[in-house]
Amino acid sequence: MLDLDVRLPIEMGGKGGAANPEQLFAVGYGACFQSALDLAGRRLGFDTSGSTVTSRVSIGPSEGGNYGLAVELVVAIPGLDHDTAMKTVHAAHDICPYSNAIRGNIDVSLVLE
Repeated sequence: MLDLDVRLPIEMGGKGGAANPEQLFAVGYGACFQSALDLAGRRLGFDTSGSTVTSRVSIGPSEGGNYGLAVELVVAIPGLDHDTAMKTVHAAHDICPYSNAIRGNIDVSLVLE
């Protein structure tokens, strides 16, 4: 379904200028988290239908000369107060398969917009 020019990112010494695996990871994680957010909202009895998730994945050097990822998920849930929205975001983080797959391996910041 996707036919993309994929290149090594500048951060890893590549030329950039095309999609890279980190961007694709960000898209997949963001979409998965949105689904988890919808499920968390239903389970908790909150309307998350107007919510948005923006996923930002960064790459950089880690210990030993290798590379590591970090993720920032920026979530907006209109109509919910801050505490209720954060409760829903944390529930989604517990549900999301991407979150569960990378837990303890990649730093994930949850930001409520």
